[in-house]
Amino acid sequence: MAENKPRVLLVEDTRSLAVVYEQYLRQEGYEVTLADCGQRAIELLLTRPPTVVLLDLELPDMSGMDILQQITEQQLPSAVVVITAHGSVDVAVEAMRLGAFDFLTKPFDGKRLCATVRNAVNHQQLSSLVAQYRENFERSSFAGFIGSSMPMQAVYRIIESAAPSKATVFIMGESGTGKEVCAEAIHQCSPRRDQPFIALNCAAIPHDLMESEIFGHVKGSFTGAQGDRKGAASLADGGTLFLDEICEMDLDLQSKLLRFIQTGTLQRVGSGKLETVDVRFVCATNRDPLTEVKAGRFREDLYYRLHVIPLTLPPLRERGEDILLLARNLLQSYAREENKRFKDFDAGAVRVLLDYPWPGNVRELQNVVRNIVVLNDCDIVSPAILPPPLHGGMGVAPPPLSQGQTQVGSRDQAGPIRPLWQVEKETIERAIASCDGNIPKAAALLEISPSTIYRKKQSWEEADLA
Repeated sequence: MAENKPRVLLVEDTRSLAVVYEQYLRQEGYEVTLADCGQRAIELLLTRPPTVVLLDLELPDMSGMDILQQITEQQLPSAVVVITAHGSVDVAVEAMRLGAFDFLTKPFDGKRLCATVRNAVNHQQLSSLVAQYRENFERSSFAGFIGSSMPMQAVYRIIESAAPSKATVFIMGESGTGKEVCAEAIHQCSPRRDQPFIALNCAAIPHDLMESEIFGHVKGSFTGAQGDRKGAASLADGGTLFLDEICEMDLDLQSKLLRFIQTGTLQRVGSGKLETVDVRFVCATNRDPLTEVKAGRFREDLYYRLHVIPLTLPPLRERGEDILLLARNLLQSYAREENKRFKDFDAGAVRVLLDYPWPGNVRELQNVVRNIVVLNDCDIVSPAILPPPLHGGMGVAPPPLSQGQTQVGSRDQAGPIRPLWQVEKETIERAIASCDGNIPKAAALLEISPSTIYRKKQSWEEADLA
């Protein structure tokens, strides 16, 4: 039962006070541990961080501020309530600035103590839930992917759910969206992670060699077969076989692949011997597989064998601020490789990056950033050094001035001075309209956080309703 109780570490060197505080807290259902000096408190904190720390600032061997600093620096999952003597409220306020949740001024009664601890427990539990939510639903990277947008969060969750099973995953998406990265992520998150991951691009291998590439061949089975050779399926035994651009495969070979999937056995080209292998299939295509089935270019029975867990990767143009996240990550990575000075993009370059439709997706973005780094050397990327087709007016034009407004810095400054909040509201609304309602894009152009815009919009709506 104690494991389910919120745990409180009481750091108090006055024994009589510690006993009283402990009695109050135990009556409220808390599990209480006592520490009468700073060193003992630190040992308990590092061994088993409590939900709440009740911390007296005046300890015999060190200042409570030192303990608070360790809790903050090591990001321990504990809310700190500082206990201070009357007349030292300024010290308690400084402690809160350094990360304490609240403070209690001696003397205080049991009701005040329990109410403060209850608030701290609720705060810490809420913080834990928020951290868990961010870990599960707001990840900025995952198993080789970079991106925090909602479409990518959905991809991460599908990968996590599908990876532990042996079910076939059918990855769809435009060229350059990261289908092989996705396949590797599935493999790395699966129980087969220590076994081989073998990738085969069905569009990159001549049709007459494809069967040999998948299933292998024996010596003399065809011209040039100078020895026995294992195929991708045998090499992937115990691991994952990734068949990229699966819709490019010949119909004759599709039937052999179907038989292999159904039976788990294969036959090398030129051999009459059956081999049993254990592979997990992941396949991918940039085409619509159902359209290929209807056109007679892809076997319907093979489609239903492979299309067990569909996973569609979003194009880069639908990933919002992931574009900036990826661009900045690539810029720093390539700058290190090329020993260049690049650190970031300026507001104009950000605007161009967000407005460009990225038909080549992440692969095109990689090429653009590599081009910038190789051909230039400066601290900040400006629109002038962006390569074609981004260079040259790809950004959104600044929002037009409304009737009666004047350009900032012009000689004509006639008209009444308006409240700052009105000017701010109009500026934000113009930016949103200019970006076709895309708030993250508007926020990037205004160089503020999207959450700031959402918060201000909410306050405006509440004011209108009042």
